[in-house]
Amino acid sequence: MPHAELNPDLSAWVRDPTEASLLYGRGYYGEIGEGGMLKLDPRETAYLREMDRISLGGQDGLDLGFPDLVKRAQQLDPGFDILYLVYRDLRQRGYVVRSGPPPFPFALLPRGGTLGKTPSRFWVSAFSERTPFSLPGLRDRLDACRGAKRGLLLGVVDEESDLTFYRAREVEPRGSHVAALLSSPVEAWLFGDRVSLLSPSEPPGLPAGEGYGSRVGQRLELSLLEAWYLAEEGRLMFRDPDGAPLTLSGFQRRALAIEPDLPLRLPVYRHLRYVGLLPKTGFKYGAHFRAYEREPESSHARFLVHVVPPDWTAPWPEVARAIRLAQGVRKQFLLADCPGPGAPRYVHLERTRP
Repeated sequence: MPHAELNPDLSAWVRDPTEASLLYGRGYYGEIGEGGMLKLDPRETAYLREMDRISLGGQDGLDLGFPDLVKRAQQLDPGFDILYLVYRDLRQRGYVVRSGPPPFPFALLPRGGTLGKTPSRFWVSAFSERTPFSLPGLRDRLDACRGAKRGLLLGVVDEESDLTFYRAREVEPRGSHVAALLSSPVEAWLFGDRVSLLSPSEPPGLPAGEGYGSRVGQRLELSLLEAWYLAEEGRLMFRDPDGAPLTLSGFQRRALAIEPDLPLRLPVYRHLRYVGLLPKTGFKYGAHFRAYEREPESSHARFLVHVVPPDWTAPWPEVARAIRLAQGVRKQFLLADCPGPGAPRYVHLERTRP
């Protein structure tokens, strides 16, 4: 068994060149240094010691067991345990795991890859489930990955030390729906927190297949968001329950009093329709929208879209629940934010098995 000398920072040196070459060649552990020595980082040291692939001694010459090593590591770095659990899991799956560029602790080579010849496929970040999910932090990581043409894996450790991996990607959702030309404005009645079109048949200004509202008997019920969008397009004229005309600005003031977050969701709603998707409410799935590539009556929604502010943070269990629900109903979960006047940004999050 190769012997390694432990350093104060819990890295270790394998000084025998033959033993060093053997370890390096069977999993690309460590970095070959001067004279053929091999330097292991603290996570590599802990893993090889736990697997009984090295003996480990300090200046006192005594062999240090894995439990004592972990105790020391946790004292030096309170975050060691989370990083080690992710590292260990990936190694157990047969991956070559190397140190990644900051802020990524790990770079993951494809199975069968050769160090120095095969580029890493993913950069990996590690989190405890108690660490808040941060959209700004995720975007910083995605920007770094995009520049280096790497995928991003998020390893989340739960309270029982089980691992769940998520893949994060920036996407540009597209649909195949071609919007019909809308004709003359339609008379719409504001009843409480919704808008009703009281036409006994399909309103001539809202052609069938455009995905607006929900038919209830002889009425077409629109959400405040849909009504706002259509009114801005010049397709609705509002009336109060007593029949009095209601201006667009008057409607908008009332709508904002009921749903203050309408300005947050409206740019994403507009953009989804612009790119050929038909957004409907995602309330049943705990999201803002479900988005269809074709007519909702003849297809299933491909996306669940949840709109958040650019500085959004949330508990990881909340994010995990949304992702699991979306995948359970065979939909892609997208987080959308709109930081400025440009198009919204979308992040696709999915649970994966590396």
